[in-house]
Amino acid sequence: RSSDLLKEKAEAVEYKSNTDLPGPSLDQCQKEILMDSGPVLTDEQKSRIEAMKPMTKEEWDARQSVIRRVVDPETGRTRLIKGDGEVLEEIVSYERHKEINKQATKGDGLTFQMRSRMLQ
Repeated sequence: RSSDLLKEKAEAVEYKSNTDLPGPSLDQCQKEILMDSGPVLTDEQKSRIEAMKPMTKEEWDARQSVIRRVVDPETGRTRLIKGDGEVLEEIVSYERHKEINKQATKGDGLTFQMRSRMLQ
């Protein structure tokens, strides 16, 4: 019996010495991995990542439903722009149409003169 007890104690000491190996334990490594999940992203990086992901149908429809008036700084023309850049036509009366054409022709003429250095 005493020899059996000595064997068990020796095995216990051997097992204990195997678990006390130098270096970090698996639990420590897993905790460190969870604690350090990578570099911290700035707001600019997060917005860039957000911009790269695909849009859902709802996001696309919401973006395309926005119509805005944009003035061309060179010619002075006003255009309706839908969503990401589609140019829309505006329905106007005959009088308003003539007024728009006069203004556009005048702006086009001034732009041409500035580009050809006739008007400085």
